[in-house]
Order: sequence, then C-alpha cells, then structure tokens
Amino acid sequence: MLTFGQCMHPIIAYRGVRFTIEYAIRRDGSVPALDFFKLIETRWQARLIILFKLLGDTGLIRNQEQFRKFTEGFFEFKAFQVRMPCYFRPDKRVVITHGFTKKKESAAPRSEIERAVNIKLEYEERLTSEVRSRR
Repeated sequence: MLTFGQCMHPIIAYRGVRFTIEYAIRRDGSVPALDFFKLIETRWQARLIILFKLLGDTGLIRNQEQFRKFTEGFFEFKAFQVRMPCYFRPDKRVVITHGFTKKKESAAPRSEIERAVNIKLEYEERLTSEVRSRR
C-alpha cells in the first residue's frame, strides 16, 4: 500500500510537535509558496521560518501582526509586507498556498484571496485523488 509521502511527496517547511507546515503543490507540479519564499530577502525568510517553528511547535502565534485570519478558512503568516496565506487540515498539517507582497494597509487583494482558494482546491483534489487511487 502506498503512503501519501510515496505518492505525492509533501514539501515540508517545518515539522513541529503540534503541526507540520508544508507547501501546497498545484496540479501542474508547481509550488507557488516555495517559489515565492526562495525569491524574498533572507531577512524575511528568517522571520517566516521563526513563525513556522512557533506555530509548528506551540500550535499558536498570539501576535496578530505576525499571524492572523486572511479570509474565511485561511490565515496568513506575516513578515512586514510579506504575506503567506495558509489553511489548517484536520490531520495536523498547515498548508501554505502561496506568497505575495502587500503594498497597502487595506484588506487583502481579492485576486490573492481567489488564488489561495484555487490552490487549496487543487491541492485537496489531488490529495483526494491519491487516496482514491490507492483503493
């Protein structure tokens, strides 16, 4: 019997005591969050890694300047203007959909919300099809 890891290898950002933080993989095999992460400055990468570790190990980030609700069903890791939307799965995984740089103080751009939702749908569909194909 194939396991999830053997079929579609998850790309782990951090494996903690409470949660595993991972990057969503799109239908075409691309990983938008990881691609974004690799492009941002090292100082923002370091801040995000600290947040991944904090959430992964303790299960929460109290500071809303660093982690808060993005839209219904999504939260976002925040490092100054750098944002990485994510969602929680029931199996103790937090999946990061993508990343973007927010320029204004206003609410998240509708296009980024739609992108997060689309990536989640693709990833969840792919996970479901992996489970079905193993039966």
